[in-house]
Amino acid sequence: MAPPNRDSDENTSPGRPRMTDAQYVASRSVLWSGVSALFTDGRGRVLLEDVAYRRACLLPGGAIDAREAPSLAVAREVREELGLIRRFSRTLAVDWVPPGTPGYPQGFPGEIIYVFDGGTLAEDDIARIRLPEREVTGIRCVEPALLPHHMPPGNARRALAALRARINGTGAAILEDGRPLAPTCLDDLEVLRTPRKPQLWPWHAGPVPAELPIRQAWGWLFSQDGRVLVLIGQDTGSACLPGGTVEPADHGDPARTLRREAWEEARLRISDPLYLGYLHDDTTGRHCTRARYAAVITDWEPPSLDEATGQTYARLLATPEQAAQLFDWDSQAALQLAAVHAARDKLGLPAPARQPLTELPSHRPTQGPAVR
Repeated sequence: MAPPNRDSDENTSPGRPRMTDAQYVASRSVLWSGVSALFTDGRGRVLLEDVAYRRACLLPGGAIDAREAPSLAVAREVREELGLIRRFSRTLAVDWVPPGTPGYPQGFPGEIIYVFDGGTLAEDDIARIRLPEREVTGIRCVEPALLPHHMPPGNARRALAALRARINGTGAAILEDGRPLAPTCLDDLEVLRTPRKPQLWPWHAGPVPAELPIRQAWGWLFSQDGRVLVLIGQDTGSACLPGGTVEPADHGDPARTLRREAWEEARLRISDPLYLGYLHDDTTGRHCTRARYAAVITDWEPPSLDEATGQTYARLLATPEQAAQLFDWDSQAALQLAAVHAARDKLGLPAPARQPLTELPSHRPTQGPAVR
């Protein structure tokens, strides 16, 4: 809305004197404005700066100068602080920081901070970072769950909310003091609040060598719209694919393991599993494999307690790319995702539309496809 002027009646009401332009300008709230950039590395860790003027770390960014657009401000700050030339066109979050927030000077009136998506930095990008002579003393890549150990509380909430908005991929989250006004299921479940377990094992698309035992079988389980199911521990916010350890009752058949685990963990029934490949766990003293399969969800019942883990899982539907962002897989993720999409094509399922992650309904609809 354009500000009212002396000839407008928008600034008057019965019994209220007409405001001059100067009075109207003085009546408006005074807020600082700033920008941040959310960068992640290939493992999904968040890039933070060590700064000379605070003990805590910060996202790259700073104040918006007078008459400066936010997108130009974040590009300038990233260039000044990291030596990287970037354009920013996607906002992940807009946060209102309330007056009186610790760490700000006395008389701080509050601030609006725009968090922009800096994308994923490859190793070469990180190697090209050049720090200024003043203020920024170092950088570090931090596991998302550990952000509260490195940043002020409100900053950590803001960064995590922005990261979840990036995974959802459908627009900026509106925050107040780092808390979303319209929380998504990722926010409600506090996904990424527990450190992820690194799974940096090499991916192989061929058969498992005879000399390597198959220790576990996990599945990419598809809904009819091409999305896949991810399990979220309600006590931990940790993500996993359905599956588990091959047990004696499975008689050495990993596909049977997956069918059993899909039922025990998530109350899912699935089609015959399609083998995709395996991860070679070459950890010292192990040298085993963890097989990957694809299957279609054919039926399900309401979730219940998984006796093996003591958890009741939330069942979320995501695109394969969204699912991969919940894990610490490094460069092996791209190879595995290629196999997943090849399997989806073979199963006759559509490429999924990007949308926020949603929960699988408690019951299958009585008519129509398995998941709408």
